[in-house]
Amino acid sequence: MLEVTPMAAEVINELTSQTEAADDEVGLRFALSADQNDQAALELSLSEAVDGDEVVAAPAGAKVLMEPAAAQYLDDKVLDVRQDDEGNPAFAIARQEQEG
Repeated sequence: MLEVTPMAAEVINELTSQTEAADDEVGLRFALSADQNDQAALELSLSEAVDGDEVVAAPAGAKVLMEPAAAQYLDDKVLDVRQDDEGNPAFAIARQEQEG
């Protein structure tokens, strides 16, 4: 299952608190789509869960929503936040460390 770091959860909470939706149902939603070269691409949006979405409750109450194909792709990944060249937060996805 997708692991969400505390820093990523904090950024998700900041983003969802800026939406016009007053409820706690809004989360960061991942969906898989194909780009122009038919390569799989992850799309991010702030939205409520859609039927069939997998919901991950992250630290500090943040929600990550994943459509089924995205959930399968992200199953062994970690969602983190890093700073881009301008110092702005940017989501980063990495493979989970294997214990053992």
